[in-house]
Amino acid sequence: MGTSFSAFNRALMEDMRAHGGRATSGPFKGRDVLILHTKGAKSGEARETPLAYFPDNGQYLVIGSKGGAPTHPSWYHNLVANPSVNIEVLGQEMPAKARVTVGDERDRLFAKVGAKYPAFLEYQQKTSRTIPVVILEPSK
Repeated sequence: MGTSFSAFNRALMEDMRAHGGRATSGPFKGRDVLILHTKGAKSGEARETPLAYFPDNGQYLVIGSKGGAPTHPSWYHNLVANPSVNIEVLGQEMPAKARVTVGDERDRLFAKVGAKYPAFLEYQQKTSRTIPVVILEPSK
């Protein structure tokens, strides 16, 4: 994962911030991507992660797929430890509360996202862990 992944994320976030929250090149061009601001679960340090999102009734769904890896992504551990987050959506930053879905709700939302983006279903087949679906609900 290392430096090249970090460099990719930094470049993606710079591109998004320069273009009203939209990626203009690379694999995320034309996709809905937000920037998630979390506090490190162990370090307490500020972290930023670009994530594909899926709008759902005024909320944003994000999927902790990590490409079907056997472990959850770092951002997931961070928001479980500190569910009060900030998100940047289309160039606008706002506070939000993260909630990890479980059971039927998780399965329904994962199937909904998987119907639109089948790669997520493939990621689930590659791993024994349950890929988390997280709701980011903007604070009113």
